Amino acid sequence: SLLLFLLFHDTDVGVSAGSGSKENGALIHTTAQPSLLTTPEPWHLLVTQTPAKEKAKEGETVLLSCHFNRPRHPSQPDLMVRWYKEDEKGQIALLENNVTVLPNNSRVFMSGDMSRGDASLVILNVTTSDHGIYFCEVTLPDGTVVTGDGTKLRIRRALGLFGLEESIGTIIGLVAAGVGGIMILIIVLTPQLRRCVLCVRQGSHQ
Repeated sequence: SLLLFLLFHDTDVGVSAGSGSKENGALIHTTAQPSLLTTPEPWHLLVTQTPAKEKAKEGETVLLSCHFNRPRHPSQPDLMVRWYKEDEKGQIALLENNVTVLPNNSRVFMSGDMSRGDASLVILNVTTSDHGIYFCEVTLPDGTVVTGDGTKLRIRRALGLFGLEESIGTIIGLVAAGVGGIMILIIVLTPQLRRCVLCVRQGSHQ
């Protein structure tokens, strides 16, 4: 009986050290949970604006890109996006709490998908007054603010009627200058041509 007790005790030890244990004749499986998997990865909010410089012509539509990394853990915080512009007049708020704040202005709005980390801004029918440096700012619920490096927007004037008239005037001026140059060459070369003609005639008479 002592031998049977030792064998039964050894069997219990072997099973408990493995993947399960015996209790009332049933095998209960247990799974190990490493401590490394229980610690969530640290998350740092990053806001990226590309490109650093953007050019557009009057009347065009401009897309100012702004992307941020979403946290990997399931509990995603609610983020607030703010866009503002800086120029020689100072700082102008364009968008607060994901909503356009410019009065009577439907040209500026956020077009990105926040769930995918996209907070890009669209400006319709740009004018020369839209030039400046645009900043994308993301705020966490705890008040942490992260701002992108900014995108410098330059607007070129469109060639309207005045530009067309200026081009035509330039073409006329070039043509007139060319005709004047030809006339000068004719005047300068005329005496030499007359001498050559006289030389030819004299030679033919001889």
